[in-house]
Amino acid sequence: MQISKFGHACLLVRDDEARVLIDPGVFSHGWEALTSLTGVLVTHSHPDHLDPSRIGPLLADNPQAVVYADADGATVLAGAGVVRTVVAPGDMIDVGTRVEVVGGDGRHALIHPDVPRVTNVGYLVGGRLLHPGDSLAVPEQPVEILALPVMAPWMALKEAVAFYRSVAPAVAIPIHEKLLANTGLFYAQLEKLGPADSRFLDLDDGGPVDL
Repeated sequence: MQISKFGHACLLVRDDEARVLIDPGVFSHGWEALTSLTGVLVTHSHPDHLDPSRIGPLLADNPQAVVYADADGATVLAGAGVVRTVVAPGDMIDVGTRVEVVGGDGRHALIHPDVPRVTNVGYLVGGRLLHPGDSLAVPEQPVEILALPVMAPWMALKEAVAFYRSVAPAVAIPIHEKLLANTGLFYAQLEKLGPADSRFLDLDDGGPVDL
């Protein structure tokens, strides 16, 4: 499996013949020129995970790619004229590699009681990589590679550490970092406080890594 990061929560996952793009949002750049995608996965409707203005042209260049999204994300995609399939936790899909849809109760983590909670799903790609979207629901399945949210309005560093320890992956890739002015403090603490046997792997330079 090869993983590249395009900033914030956007990952490109190559698994054998599969080329799967996850959460192409407004804080992420460079994914617009991708071709030969087999699938696009959207965890939820928030703009930092889904940019409807750019996803249409991307899919025009990738007509073979199938698109899956949570219920609220699918509504946004429908407004952009995108053909998509709605998924929920417990579903199993195929985008050239097997993907299990996870995510606890299927809702975004709580930001504030007065802020409505949109739907949110996570994706376990190829049985190895978990992208949780904006949720800290710990899956029942073992996770080898975790896309680890590090900072958000709905979480604090202590919650990132607790999620990291609970999932206990072999490798953690930090995501959801674009709200930080400087990632150094958060990354250093997560690397220090994470599970002893876990490798913390910063992909913010955009280079791919084989795992």
